[in-house]
Amino acid sequence: MPHDVAIHPATRDHVAELMAICAEHAAFERLPHVPDSRADVLADALHGSPPRLYAWLASIDGAIVGYASATLDFSTLDRAAYLHMDCLYVRSAWRGRAIGQRLWERVLGLATALGCSAVQWQTPSWNDGAARFYRRLGASESAKLRYVLPLSGA
Repeated sequence: MPHDVAIHPATRDHVAELMAICAEHAAFERLPHVPDSRADVLADALHGSPPRLYAWLASIDGAIVGYASATLDFSTLDRAAYLHMDCLYVRSAWRGRAIGQRLWERVLGLATALGCSAVQWQTPSWNDGAARFYRRLGASESAKLRYVLPLSGA
């Protein structure tokens, strides 16, 4: 593991940095993304008590090299809380240096602290590198389709 990697919670003060790496992540995943919109909504989600969004930034010498984010959710079928890891992304030049592992440890630590029964997430089916990483964590795949229905005014 790199000794010079700092992992810290993202706060309202980190919104610009978080939005910048989110835009890069969206481009990597080939998703439509408006990088400069709704910064106030993101800041508010990080700031609540409890927060609606938990996020961590990985940095080396002050430069952001990765991030992870998660939300608390509830499974009706399992009758239990789970943590939904929304994002885990490491910039391509920094992959293979255990930065994703360090971010994952923060996500897992939060899930444990919140008493969650599981952590759930998704990744694009073409992202073989992410799939290998998640399998190494001990995760198993679930064959489901993901649907998105944008709502007007949201």
